[in-house]
Amino acid sequence: MKKALLALALTGLVGATGCHRNTREEAKDDMGDAAEKAGDKAEDAADATGDAAEKAGDKVEDATDD
Repeated sequence: MKKALLALALTGLVGATGCHRNTREEAKDDMGDAAEKAGDKAEDAADATGDAAEKAGDKVEDATDD
């Protein structure tokens, strides 16, 4: 009986450790995905800012041509 309880307890501990490891790896993956998305958003914002600056420059150039 004692051996059965000990085996059950050890099985539970090993299972919990495995679940914790999977959760930690999934969290790392989620953080990596979030960082990639944030990088994409920053790149999109930089592109939009560059486009807006270019358009503003074109308007200034058009206004000074006259």
